[in-house]
Amino acid sequence: MKINRLSLPTHYPFKTIYIAAADGTQLPVSVIGNGQPIMMLHAYGMDAREFLPFIVPLLSQYQFYLPHFRGFGAAKDIKLTQFDFVREYADDTNLVIEHICLAHKVESLPIAAISMGALVMWSYFTYFGVSRVSRYLNIDQSPVIHNQSDWHGGLFGDRQQALFEIFQEIIDKTLPYAHVERFTHLPFSLKRCVTDVERLFSLLSVSRPRSKALVKILTHQNDHKLAFYDHSTWQHKMRCLQAYLAIPYDFRSVTADVTIPVVSLIGAKSELYDFKWQQKITKMLPNATDIILPHSGHAVPIDEPIQFFKILKEFLQ
Repeated sequence: MKINRLSLPTHYPFKTIYIAAADGTQLPVSVIGNGQPIMMLHAYGMDAREFLPFIVPLLSQYQFYLPHFRGFGAAKDIKLTQFDFVREYADDTNLVIEHICLAHKVESLPIAAISMGALVMWSYFTYFGVSRVSRYLNIDQSPVIHNQSDWHGGLFGDRQQALFEIFQEIIDKTLPYAHVERFTHLPFSLKRCVTDVERLFSLLSVSRPRSKALVKILTHQNDHKLAFYDHSTWQHKMRCLQAYLAIPYDFRSVTADVTIPVVSLIGAKSELYDFKWQQKITKMLPNATDIILPHSGHAVPIDEPIQFFKILKEFLQ
């Protein structure tokens, strides 16, 4: 998606503000619209500005805050300071929420989050509670990553071990090149491995044939193109992937305390998180409902863009 080609209403200026983190880092947050403040958190590998096509029709009613997680989007040059990137993102998110509440003189605000952004919200609820969140839209994300004896709804479900082995293999191959900043300086075979794994992940995230065709087009790299491809976020993605494999993320213990209204938007054909196990989380929450899209995979905005907009609009209203 080419953000610079999206026509934005001139009477709703699009701006970037910067919020200081505890380590002095200036965290970029895209802001657009007038009215009630809303925050949306993006997915792994996503640019927060990719939400823009879905929120433009709502700009007269809401002011959207779109934080960029360290290493992605407008924050692609900002380094992580912790191995547990989800916790660091939760700490950063807390600062953004506090800034919004202070700026708008509100006690709380609605938040929508997808995939990794939603995992960050589960971490946020664990460490900061729910008092600053009025209601929450959780988009196809379980609070549990690793399968366990009592939980088989982790990332990739029954395919978890096989896919985790693929991810571990690419991490092991890239570790000797951790000091190499430029992707163009990597051996060609390693560049091909990295982009193939990313392509696999992207294809697993979508369900509809048109979505898969789009992903294949956008991620295709012939040899010539790959030779000159400057992949600026490859190191960051590998680090996040390493943490996913090493840290047993499990935020089920906080579900009983998330008493705010929660809507769980679930892709029935999600290959990342089985919808039946996602429904178990809905039942664990005191005040939650779920919406299941029968033809959607994990990447709901790509598989079902119109439905996603309608559900987002209804959630906000």
